[in-house]
Amino acid sequence: AEWSLTFHQHKQRYGAERLQRQMPKENGQPYDLKTIAASLKRQGLVAKAARKFKATTNSKHNLPVFENLLQQDFSASAPNLKWAGDITYLWTADGWLYLAVIIDLFSRQVVGWSMSERMTADLACDALRMAIFRRKRPKGVIVHSDRDSQYCSHVYRQLLQQHELLGSMSAKGCCYDNACAESFFHSLKVEAIHVERFNTREAMRQAVFEYIETNYNPVRLHSTNGFLSPLDFETHFYQSLAS
Repeated sequence: AEWSLTFHQHKQRYGAERLQRQMPKENGQPYDLKTIAASLKRQGLVAKAARKFKATTNSKHNLPVFENLLQQDFSASAPNLKWAGDITYLWTADGWLYLAVIIDLFSRQVVGWSMSERMTADLACDALRMAIFRRKRPKGVIVHSDRDSQYCSHVYRQLLQQHELLGSMSAKGCCYDNACAESFFHSLKVEAIHVERFNTREAMRQAVFEYIETNYNPVRLHSTNGFLSPLDFETHFYQSLAS
């Protein structure tokens, strides 16, 4: 029953490993992973899984592209050294809604995001502007993306230049070059989007907002962060600098 309660508190998003990290220790020792997995199986509790959906790449254009500065090195020793941006489609009964995000590769925190009914350069720029504002206008950040026309547009390149940010782009047709952004979209869709039907774009907007701002950034345990949430991971980093 204890596992069931925690499983449902996290909206069926956590499997055995994350539940082990989330649950308080018993007699100073973490609960056994196999015991948790067996308990979940006995109760028929299965963490949400992915399903395939529409691809988003639109790189058939003649616009200039940036050099790949990241080269699949997704590690960062501090916040605001490397950001990754991407766009995905979200289906509603009203039609498509497009989501652009900017993720800090240090903590995997979503530091900027924007939604629109149209997949334009403004969508990508709005997400980047939010990141710039939230992170207090850092200079010299590598901002990586794929080669979609939105990221190759004059207005997006101008925004990078204006704020002294370094553009970087994936190799043509290589989704692995932007794997961290793809991983976030996977988590979003598995845990919050594909589990229900959205009749309106407004309902989708609310679900995305709640997932990013009340779950993913402050609460969701991330294996890359040693099973700390993105916000907690950054808090620990700044506390270590102060001590």
